[in-house]
This record gives sequence, C-alpha cells and structure tokens, in this order.
Amino acid sequence: MRTRELARLIGTLGKLPRDQRKAVVAELAALESCASSIDVIETGMPGRPDCPRCASRQIIKHGHCGDLQRFLCRHCNRTFNALTGTPLARLHLRGKWIGQAEALRDGLTLHQVSERLHVAVSTAFRWRHRFLALPQTVQTQALIGIAEADEAYFLSSCKGQRHELGRASRKRGGKAKKPGVSPEQVPVLIARDRIGNTANFVLASVTAQEIRRTLRPILPADTVLCTDGGTALAAAARYLGVEHHPINLSAGIHVKGAWHVQNVNAYGSRLKNWMIRFKGVATKYLANYLGWFRALDRSPEFSPDPAQLLALAIRV
Repeated sequence: MRTRELARLIGTLGKLPRDQRKAVVAELAALESCASSIDVIETGMPGRPDCPRCASRQIIKHGHCGDLQRFLCRHCNRTFNALTGTPLARLHLRGKWIGQAEALRDGLTLHQVSERLHVAVSTAFRWRHRFLALPQTVQTQALIGIAEADEAYFLSSCKGQRHELGRASRKRGGKAKKPGVSPEQVPVLIARDRIGNTANFVLASVTAQEIRRTLRPILPADTVLCTDGGTALAAAARYLGVEHHPINLSAGIHVKGAWHVQNVNAYGSRLKNWMIRFKGVATKYLANYLGWFRALDRSPEFSPDPAQLLALAIRV
C-alpha cells in the first residue's frame, strides 16, 4: 500500500464508532498473532529442507499456502511445509496458537481455554494433546552425580471413555475406595538429579524388574542413587549395580549427610498440586500431562515463553 493510501486509511479510523474501532483492533491483533505463529513455525527450518516423505534434497520453493512457505519435492512430486509431519499439521486457526501456548504456560483448564480463545471445548481438547505430543517425549537422557527416585500415585481414570468403565462412574477427581496403594492407583516413577534433570514414567507395576528396566537407560553406573528405602527401588538399585543410599523416612530420618530425597519429593509435591486443577486426568493421557509439567518446571517461576512452547510442539 502506498504512503498516501495508508494515510487516508488511518484518517478514516477516527471517524469509526467505538465498537467498529474495537473490531478493527481485534482483527489487527489476530493478524499479528498469526504472523507471530508463522515466525515461530518457520524459524530454524532450512531454506531448502529435505522432503519429509522421501528424504530427497531435490526441493524447490513452491509458493505460499496459508502464509506458510510451500515446497515441492522434485523426486516424489509432493508438496509440504514446515508443519508437514508434525503433530500440528492440518490444524486451523494458527492466529490463536500463541494464545494456546500461553494457556499451556498458565495451566488453564479446557473450559478456561475455550473462553479465552473463543473456540469449542472439543477444539481446546484437540489442541492441548496435539501441542503435548512432542513435549511428553522430552526426558533427560542421563542423570548426573547424585540422583533421587521415588514413586507418585495417581487415581486411575477413564475420564471421557465411559464405554470402557468396568465400574460405576465416580465424581470428577474422586477418591480411591481403599486407602494406600491399590490397583485403583497408577504408579509414576520420578527420577531427578541435583541439577534438575528430570524423567518420569508411567509404570505398568511397581516391581523391581519394571523399575530396573525403566531406570537402566538413564542411570549411568557412576550415579549415586538416593531413595526412600522402598523394597522395589532398593532391589532395582542392586540389580543395576549403582551406589544406593536408602533414607528411612518412616523413622523420621530425612537427611543423612549428602543423602536425601527432598529434591524428588519437592518435585512430586509440585506436580500433584499442579494436577489438582484438572479434577482427575484420564490415565491414557497421563504421560502428556507429565511432559507438560516437565516443560513448565524447566523454566524459572513456571513461566516459559509461549513461543518456546509453540516451537516445542513442532520440533524437539
């Protein structure tokens, strides 16, 4: 647009009634948000990327579609863009994706997201789990130095899957019928070292064999492991051949020199308190929520940049 035409357009804005000016502001904000999303999506993508389908390097630019640069593969003759092959492929309303990332940062419920972004609850649900598909795979590859491990338990839930219930439905965020550990509880193993590297896994069972299989890839032989002295964790440590220091919490012992489990217990407490807002999480999506919390916990004061969360939803 020419400078004179732009000046004429700006001049007409003062003549608009207030409600129309608000509509213009909202439209401009949506356009700017969409441009911000596009910037995040295409940042880091090479100018001539490999084809995500056949890995060919015979790539040419092929115009734009939905403001995204399109590419054509001369080998398989198919087009693609920066979202092809990612969890966010084929999702619409890109202008609201930064807002979705902000909702993840703020830990909003689905109804809160629906109200803030003016989308259906079903859309908020679909976006949430598409955005969390990659973050739930981001775990530390190895614990360093002194590590701590403990189990946390979450109520088994078939939320949203009533046809799979083998029992009467219960109130949202209800309680187990029996106190303590029971088949109604889903175990999660939390492992964390003293510099904050964290991994957590949904376990099939709390057995030494299951814990050993889970910890082996992330627990080098020179790691020193601290636990609360649970039988399964102690047996797994023996099988793995790592130095192990059990802390007898039931006897009122919390620290033995450099050995304690306060780091992992504090993390587990933060995780459980954060989960309360969702009033029960479906077990089939529990890993997504664990990954979501890890992404938040890695940032100071639980406040990651929304652009970082959007980028994490596209590429690890």
